[in-house]
Amino acid sequence: MDPVPPAHPLRRTPVQQRSADRLARILDACAELLDETGYENLSTRAVALRAGVPIGSVYRFFGNKRAMAVALAHRNLDRYADGIQKRLAVLPVTDWRPVVDAVLDEYLAMKRSVPGFALVDFGVPAPPAEGPAADPNHLVATRLTRLLCAHLRLVPDAGLERAVLVAVEATDALVQLAFRSDPAGDPAIVAETRAMMHAYLARVLD
Repeated sequence: MDPVPPAHPLRRTPVQQRSADRLARILDACAELLDETGYENLSTRAVALRAGVPIGSVYRFFGNKRAMAVALAHRNLDRYADGIQKRLAVLPVTDWRPVVDAVLDEYLAMKRSVPGFALVDFGVPAPPAEGPAADPNHLVATRLTRLLCAHLRLVPDAGLERAVLVAVEATDALVQLAFRSDPAGDPAIVAETRAMMHAYLARVLD
């Protein structure tokens, strides 16, 4: 069974396009400042200044900087899933290995190009103990299991969901290692990561 999704970080969901555009500017500013100042020095006031909006506009959507960073993480996960779907659209359904490659390649592409992604990819640094439902890697694994099953025409079960979660945890650690070794992602470690994913997932996908 899928975990219950965490409470949405937005105080108010934008209805009009102008409000949605303002929210996007706030999240874009948050991402840029994460790269420049880090999470600890992030502030709602600095984000408002960078986004060119009144501080009240930030508080209309978010109660604090953590909620803002969580919303950015949600947006990143949505964009990650969308990017994977675009990659899968040109892949056959008969071979799972290119599908797994697409999952890794999209993550690497975002790691290299998306502002703020190094600190807030799909979760906020040092999250409180909120249980598996709020754990970023659980959320990623749930989304990936759905995408894999939809493309490969598989029926999800507990074994597959657990294997995807383990693969996500291991891949996350190895990709962090690759980017600590090389700002663009050490190619040799990325290659080892890909080999690990193939070897491990073969037991449930072959």
